[in-house]
Amino acid sequence: MANLKEIRTRITSVTSTRQITSAMKMVSAAKLRKAQDTVTGFKPYSEKLTHILADVSGSDAQINYAKKRDVKNVLIIVVSSNKGLCGAFNANVAKKAISLAKNEYSQHNVTFATIGKKAGDYLEYNGFNVVAKHNEVFDNLTFDKIIPIAQGFMDSFLDEKFDKIDIVYNSFVNAATQIVEAEQYLPVNTDVEGETKVQNDYIFEPNKEEILENIIPLALKTQVYKAVIDSYASEHGARMTAMHKATDNAGDLLNDLKLTYNKARQAAITNEILEIVGGAEALKG
Repeated sequence: MANLKEIRTRITSVTSTRQITSAMKMVSAAKLRKAQDTVTGFKPYSEKLTHILADVSGSDAQINYAKKRDVKNVLIIVVSSNKGLCGAFNANVAKKAISLAKNEYSQHNVTFATIGKKAGDYLEYNGFNVVAKHNEVFDNLTFDKIIPIAQGFMDSFLDEKFDKIDIVYNSFVNAATQIVEAEQYLPVNTDVEGETKVQNDYIFEPNKEEILENIIPLALKTQVYKAVIDSYASEHGARMTAMHKATDNAGDLLNDLKLTYNKARQAAITNEILEIVGGAEALKG
């Protein structure tokens, strides 16, 4: 059994750790609330715009972003976080991207681009080709910061550097649940499901060409922004959950250490009493 000094040192250390994890949990909870409001407010607009884009792309319009080519070069955009301590959040999205490259695109030349430091570091450590890193977007996440990044992806498709581009990210469900999604980004996916499968009879004003020239780039930039804010909310949800569990575990460990300390202290006192009694008996003898 460890001596009393060692146990006291561990109790102090675990108490300090519990205070840190508890503070991180509260910070993530506050950030999650704001991020969740952003996601909740933006999702209906993003989904409707995506459906319109798919519907219009499926018409007789000639759209460069919807042109399908023989797939040789594939770009996978991986959205993660810049910081850790959020459970398996970053590992899950990186593993999904690697699985996609090794299975679905095993016969193609696969390249990665990352938004968030953790995925980029993980992919490079495992020997994958990461051509672009965008770690700065989370410093002050706005749509304006996403525009040049999304435009770069769009230009690389038009320039035929890549024949297909996918996005892998964590979709926010609630604070405890995040689902890893892999979506086709380019070419524009014209296959929609359910009731949106029925093509609408759109009226274009002033004309179809001018409308499409504006709505399609906007929809593609919106899709990237949606993935990033989804991932951002998921990150704080995952971190809040992880820090909550860490705080609970620290509390359990603290209780065990205190029990061990009390037992060790009681044993030490008992030994001292026995030594005193033994000494007194020896003097009598």
